Amino acid sequence: MPAPSPGPGRPPVPPSAPEVPPSPEPPAAPSPPAASSPGRTPPADASDGSTAPEPPSGPASPPVSAPGPVPAYPPGPGRPADPPSVSEASPARHPATEASRPDDRAAAPETNPSAPDAPTPTLPGRPPPSGPTAAPAYGDWTPAAPSDGEPADASPASRLGPLPPPLPSRVHVGTRPPTYDAEPTALPAADPDDLDALVPDTVLDGARYGACTLRAVSVRGDSARYRGEPRRDALLTARFGSGERALVLVALATGTRTAPGAHLAAAEVCRWIAAAVGRSHERLAADIRAARRTDLKAGLHRLTDRGLGKLRAAATEQGLDPDDYAASMRCLLLSGDPECRTRVFFGVGPGGLFRLREHEWQDIEPEVAEVKGDPVLGFGSAPHETPDGDRLTMDLGIPTPPSPYEPAPGPLREPFRFRASVARPGDVLLMCGTGFAEPLSGEPGLRAHLADRWSGPEPPGLTAYLADTQVRVKGYADDRTAVAVWEA
Repeated sequence: MPAPSPGPGRPPVPPSAPEVPPSPEPPAAPSPPAASSPGRTPPADASDGSTAPEPPSGPASPPVSAPGPVPAYPPGPGRPADPPSVSEASPARHPATEASRPDDRAAAPETNPSAPDAPTPTLPGRPPPSGPTAAPAYGDWTPAAPSDGEPADASPASRLGPLPPPLPSRVHVGTRPPTYDAEPTALPAADPDDLDALVPDTVLDGARYGACTLRAVSVRGDSARYRGEPRRDALLTARFGSGERALVLVALATGTRTAPGAHLAAAEVCRWIAAAVGRSHERLAADIRAARRTDLKAGLHRLTDRGLGKLRAAATEQGLDPDDYAASMRCLLLSGDPECRTRVFFGVGPGGLFRLREHEWQDIEPEVAEVKGDPVLGFGSAPHETPDGDRLTMDLGIPTPPSPYEPAPGPLREPFRFRASVARPGDVLLMCGTGFAEPLSGEPGLRAHLADRWSGPEPPGLTAYLADTQVRVKGYADDRTAVAVWEA
């Protein structure tokens, strides 16, 4: 019997759940309906809001009515084609991606009945997203739906812009670049029997303890790089103890310019001072935390005199002039206690001690106090009068013969320098040798450049700090050694 074609006034029979196309074999015998009147099953009325029952799971069988099978209507204008059959091996669909049933489509007004429903992309082996945050899946990452009041095209890049890059370091400051090359040219001569005397061109170190961040560098000067001479500056960093009782020592020394073994003397005095501080680090750390300035000054003065005395004794043992085998020395002590902000500086000889506070450089090099009291052998100057009260008003330049009963006075020594200062958050303390202190004091462009570079919220890294300390200034070609401490 041919299938009746739909006519005007007759509602179309909606297609049931996915079905298998009719087989040429005769259909199975119909089962009697349980609660329906004999005759053809009427289609569901869209006006009463009822929905068809859920189709049974598993393979679908051809729908059968009481009088006989109802064949599927051929597709026509305004009517979608019948859905394809579903095999038994097909996985169950997720409710969010399953197409609406015929009753649901009939209940909702159709704005464009000829347009098929757009399928939702799914991932193999994974249920598709559902709910209000459902969005197309992109690989293993699914973007979340925008929140209320947020534009749909907003992205993290538009909400949070990139941080501004740090200011670049400069190659040189001043009107003209220096004459020497910016990179090393010649290596120092080496002795195959004394390879321990070799020193590297550059030494770089850093650490973070307590409330401070440490950066230390020592670079061979342009003049020594050109002539193949060793670096005369020595740098040593050491930590003694642990925890809040830790004590950090940074020592730098500069050997005599014209002495052949000046770099050896500078390294030796740094090691001796470090050994003396290490043996007394517990007492020194306690004095720093308690701010015992008088005890610190007296104790460190004794340690410094002992270290320089050993250096002069070593020169005598080697048959060298003590003036040639000598070095100036500067040290910095830092406590590992985060609550302690006392920074102790001590040393002997020229150099520089600066502080960068609120983008302004301050010269805090301790002044040499006037020597009072009786002169000490090897230190100070000659008395202004004789023991009998006769004042010496004229020096005729006649050498005085040495007395057989008194030793000859030694050379004048550099006075001891000491300073204990309390740091503030954001301060930068800079201790340096003469090779870096002189251009920093004499060239305003270098001070302004370093103030811009070192006034940021974070201290520079090791490579950035090395580049900052290598900014060249014409007329200054000595070794550069600089130790900087950033306060958190």
